[in-house]
Amino acid sequence: MSSNKKIIEEEVAVGILLNNNGQILITKRRNNQFMSGYWELPGGKIEVGENKKDSLKRELFEELGVTVNKSNLKHTMFHQYPDKVVKLWIYNVDKYSGEPSGQEGQDTSWCSLDQLNNYKLLPTMREIVHKISLPEHYWITPDDHHSESVIEKCHEHLIAGTMIVQLRSKAPLDQSYIDKIYRLCQDYQASLILNIPNKTYQELCDGWHLTSNELLSLKKRPCDNNKLLGVSTHNALEAEHAENISADYISLSPVSSTPSHSHIQPLGWQVASDIISKSNLPVYLLGGMSKEVLDKALSIGAQGVAGISQI
Repeated sequence: MSSNKKIIEEEVAVGILLNNNGQILITKRRNNQFMSGYWELPGGKIEVGENKKDSLKRELFEELGVTVNKSNLKHTMFHQYPDKVVKLWIYNVDKYSGEPSGQEGQDTSWCSLDQLNNYKLLPTMREIVHKISLPEHYWITPDDHHSESVIEKCHEHLIAGTMIVQLRSKAPLDQSYIDKIYRLCQDYQASLILNIPNKTYQELCDGWHLTSNELLSLKKRPCDNNKLLGVSTHNALEAEHAENISADYISLSPVSSTPSHSHIQPLGWQVASDIISKSNLPVYLLGGMSKEVLDKALSIGAQGVAGISQI
């Protein structure tokens, strides 16, 4: 960035509107706007002294002609453009009245999440889409792949509604074994993420998960954007580096102590909250996590929780 350019900080409130078909509403920036022609979530600049929710309500009425009746903060994030830094307040619009339409002459479109890549999206939209589409919990397989027990447990979790399975192994796995679990996940429309050594990034799966050591050896994203990339992190520096290589989400551990890692000092909830507040990426908490503490995790801004035994 040129040193003679002034950094202008702005705060923006945007809304996630879904229709009965699960499609999300996006709007196209007009020709006279900054980054014209790009698609984004509806919303706009928060005026000085204006309440965030009031700003969202005002902007969506002005832009779309709808009245927001209920909204909840989903996430906050920062984005640095060449000439300014923008902080986004992203809200789920749970209830609204009126039929959305472009009140200021802008194009609007309802589209499914998997169609969003067909649009020319603002840079911030990639992170936002992951925050919308990723589930609130995922299951990590135990590192015991010498029997059918992992496949049986995987089946049980998929039946129970798990949408992401992280296949974790410290030793290389036979491709036929990976394929078997991948097909099982496909049967339940779930995603298989591989956390295995000697990754080629060509394996049949929906994405990969990096260890913290693998993360620190990389300077850029190792796989295509059409696959998910997760990263194990244990501190703020690793979380920042994961964002620098364009990871899609991170796991943060250990938040609480666990019997299997009793020798490791846990981060604690406050440190986890601080790291989450500084990251634009969806953050899953690990270490002593269960569905019983999911609400607590969500309350500090986490995407959700993950684990082996209690998820």
